[in-house]
Amino acid sequence: MSLPERVRLVEVGPRDGLQNEQTPIAVADKVRLVDELGEAGLGYIEAGAFVSPKWVPQMAGSAEVFAGIRRRPGVVYAALAPNLKGFEAALAAGVEEVAVFAAASEAFSQKNINCSIAESLERFAPVAEAAARHGVRVRGYVSCVLGCPYDGEVAPEQVASVARELIGMGCYEVSLGDTIGVGTAGATRRLIEAVARDIPRERLAGHFHDTYGQALTNIYASLLEGLAVFDSSVAGLGGCPYARGASGNVATEDVLYLLQGLGIATGVDLDRLIAAGQRICALLGRPNGSRVARARIDR
Repeated sequence: MSLPERVRLVEVGPRDGLQNEQTPIAVADKVRLVDELGEAGLGYIEAGAFVSPKWVPQMAGSAEVFAGIRRRPGVVYAALAPNLKGFEAALAAGVEEVAVFAAASEAFSQKNINCSIAESLERFAPVAEAAARHGVRVRGYVSCVLGCPYDGEVAPEQVASVARELIGMGCYEVSLGDTIGVGTAGATRRLIEAVARDIPRERLAGHFHDTYGQALTNIYASLLEGLAVFDSSVAGLGGCPYARGASGNVATEDVLYLLQGLGIATGVDLDRLIAAGQRICALLGRPNGSRVARARIDR
């Protein structure tokens, strides 16, 4: 299969990245990050989450973030909204697209959201119905698609089953997440082949963590399998609080560098992206997780 001419990058740093950082972040700094990512050319930015601040304190103030950002034409500003209460709050904040998530592993589902996979999907049904009534698009995530910290290996057929459920309830796209970063190129290709038996590849996305240093390899394998949408996080921000040892998402800068080398268009300016990543890392007091950013800055 030939490589795609263009790839859509889904920037998850302001949500999936920041939600796992320990340093408190002011709403104004979150707004600036989202604005800078839009200025860098990213067309899809997950800017917040409408969840309980008790469980995810960094996502408190998401409504204020959406009120403060400068919305650029053509850019989608999305939010995580895992239940009806969250969806209603997102709708009130002017969110134009929401995301829901389910696990491919029963143990991870219990640890993460205290319910079974089937119960989690039941919670999303009202969200999908409300979204359809209000003309809001819904994107689905499946976590632990290439391995679980509690169950170990996860069967591709189990991932396909959960993905089918999400598509069936109205998700226009499903992002396949290697939450603990254990996947390899061969396993990634086998997974996509299994899921694509039921779901067209143009409705699938890849979400890879770089715990074992395999994220870019897995993205390349996914490109060979016909995927053209990838989630990434500026400066490699984030991790997973329920997955021990899981390092951050793959850095958007590193994915962009790979795609540029392959001649694949994204519309994203690497220099502006690096500047945005450096600024948020300085605020957090943490090193930049992007190898490309570090190489560019140090040279």
